[in-house]
Amino acid sequence: MIGFLVALAVVFAALVLWSGYVSRGVERWVPMDGRQVEVPGVRIHYVETGPADAPAIVMIHGILSQLRVFTYALAGRLATDRRVIVMDRPGWGYSTLTGPRLDIPGQADAVAAAIRALGLEKPLLVGHSMGGAVSLALALRHPGAVRGLGLIAPYTQPIDEPPAPLAGLRVPGPLRPLIAWTIAVPLAMRTGKAKTAAVFAPDPVPEDFAIRAGGALAIRPASFQMGCYEIEMGPAAMKAQASRYGEIAVPVSILYGREDALLDPELHGRKTAADVPNGQVEIIEGGHMLPVTHVDATEAWLRGL
Repeated sequence: MIGFLVALAVVFAALVLWSGYVSRGVERWVPMDGRQVEVPGVRIHYVETGPADAPAIVMIHGILSQLRVFTYALAGRLATDRRVIVMDRPGWGYSTLTGPRLDIPGQADAVAAAIRALGLEKPLLVGHSMGGAVSLALALRHPGAVRGLGLIAPYTQPIDEPPAPLAGLRVPGPLRPLIAWTIAVPLAMRTGKAKTAAVFAPDPVPEDFAIRAGGALAIRPASFQMGCYEIEMGPAAMKAQASRYGEIAVPVSILYGREDALLDPELHGRKTAADVPNGQVEIIEGGHMLPVTHVDATEAWLRGL
């Protein structure tokens, strides 16, 4: 028994050390790109480009992602004549929590506080996937903070089960730190490529996605724990806010890929656009990762807003 416990402790320590080693390596490959602004509960990491006196666009990403999903191709195009601010959502990328993890309403409050702290006057708020849920919450909780929402493949309605590529994040709270620092990193390295392909389907995953778009940061223990938290809290938060979409006063425009394999365009796109007083939806060919895979169409749609 003593020998078994010693062997178990050695394996556990080796996994923890390996997870830390990989996490530090990933952060060297994908370092912090911008600056941080302090708001209640979090230091928001952001990158700003474009003319300072131009109309502002704020962009927030989805689950298991970070701001490079926008700087990969889309933000630079818009920054030719717009002030573009891309942010890591609280708990993701290099947005460092200074308090407990923030649910969707709490993240909306943090983004609104960052908008104020940066002196942005009613920017267009662009949210991708889970960033769309946070954008809608912000429009409900801070109606005067933005001039409109541009939602790309947004998560907008409560669903009973998480999308298949994210099902592995359904882990009970007490087990998350243990799994995050032992088997989550090796499993992510083994299965991450296939799961990323499932999220992108039917579009191909760019070969440079892991570094240039920051995808590699998703394998860190902190990302695993934040992902588990968002998968757990998402359904209740969405049930609470979806019933209030009729209160949103700003224009809400939604872009969806017809072949999205992660979220249903009819439920999260058409239904939500119909629920919002000033809502519209456009469906194009493509999957879930439109800011990366269909940059021309996404840019044209955003400029039309």
